[in-house]
Amino acid sequence: MMPGKVSRRIVLNRLALMEQMLAKIHALPLESRQAFFSDERNASALESYLRRALEALLDVGWHILAKGFAIGVTEYKQISAELQRLGILTAEEGRILRLLAGYRNRMVHFYHEFGEKELYQIARENLGDLLIVASAFQRWIKEHPEALQDDL
Repeated sequence: MMPGKVSRRIVLNRLALMEQMLAKIHALPLESRQAFFSDERNASALESYLRRALEALLDVGWHILAKGFAIGVTEYKQISAELQRLGILTAEEGRILRLLAGYRNRMVHFYHEFGEKELYQIARENLGDLLIVASAFQRWIKEHPEALQDDL
C-alpha cells in the first residue's frame, strides 16, 4: 500500500455526521436523571447516537492513516497511538481518542456490561472529548492542505 491523498469529502462528511449525532444527543432530556430515565427509549437513542458519533470520529482517524500514510490498523485503540506517533494528535488528544475507542469497544463488545447510568454520565460529562479530537483533525486538515484530495 502506498501513501496517497486523504479524501477531504470523507473526512468532512464523517465529522459532520459526528456533529449531527451530538446534536441529537443534546436534544435528549439530559437536564436531569429523572427526565432522562422517565422514557426508556432515551437510553436506547443515546446509545445509538453515541456509538455512531464515536465510529464516525474513529473512521476519520482510520482514513487519515490508511490513505495518507498507508498505515493499516486492526483495532480502534491503535488509531490513537499511530496518529499521536505521526504528530497528528498531541499526547492529550491521543489519550482522549484512546479512551473514546475504549468506550466504543465496550458499547459494541461488552454491551451487557455497559449500563444506562454510565451512558447518561458520559452524555452529561464527556461529549466535549469528541469535539477535542474533531478539532485536532480539523487543525491537521488546515495545516496540511497538500495531503488532501479536493473531492468535494
